[in-house]
Amino acid sequence: MDLGLQDKVVLVTGGAKGIGLGVSQVLAAEGAIPVIVGRNETDNSAAVKSIEAVGGRAWAVATELNQTEDCRRAVEATVTKFGRIEGLVNNAGINDGVNLEDGDTERFVASLRKNLLHYYEMAHFALPELKKSRGAIVNVGSKVAETGQGGTSAYAAANGGRNALTREWAVELAKYSIRVNAVIVAECWTPMYATWLATVPNPEETRRQIEARIPFEHRMTTCEEIANTVAFLLSPRSGHTTGQLVHVDGGYVHLDRSVTALT
Repeated sequence: MDLGLQDKVVLVTGGAKGIGLGVSQVLAAEGAIPVIVGRNETDNSAAVKSIEAVGGRAWAVATELNQTEDCRRAVEATVTKFGRIEGLVNNAGINDGVNLEDGDTERFVASLRKNLLHYYEMAHFALPELKKSRGAIVNVGSKVAETGQGGTSAYAAANGGRNALTREWAVELAKYSIRVNAVIVAECWTPMYATWLATVPNPEETRRQIEARIPFEHRMTTCEEIANTVAFLLSPRSGHTTGQLVHVDGGYVHLDRSVTALT
């Protein structure tokens, strides 16, 4: 299926690694031009080169998403380079473990800054161009907003905010024919996940236990599977879909727990 993304310029925050890189690669394969927005210039450059090596197009802007003016400059630089923006993928963030029992207000607010506020700022600064192009926004979120996890109050709050903003923006921006959706991730295999798993006492057994609780095929979601759904939601092929929280999680969040017994 041709998704109709040829030559579309799409901002992808955190687009150099993990899920963001998967999104950038899938968009490029569809003929779009992902603009990778991330703090590490070396990682950004490597991601662009990897896409160009297989015949795709990409560009990058070194951006500290914690800084409002950096977010503004990333959007302005993209418009200067391409003259347009047709999509935004808000993806960057990290589960930083700011909890209720041992956390404090300062760390809680700092976590919201790095996990939620730049979602708003990137959308705000990109909005004039998205109005012109009747573009689309996809917010990447986490199951933690719905299931809880324990020990991660700030990240849970940030993801609850992402879900709420998705539906709020879908209402506010419908008059401009801008669609806004979210892709909700549960257990997705990324380099960051692998790094965390290596810190636990028995990584192989821990991974087996996690995967046993994922109803569909008892495996983790791949970055490409997340990216494919993001690309679809950005595309005109999903032209009457807005305000949706699409769970790409092998049924982890919503299917009956009785199907997840260890085997």
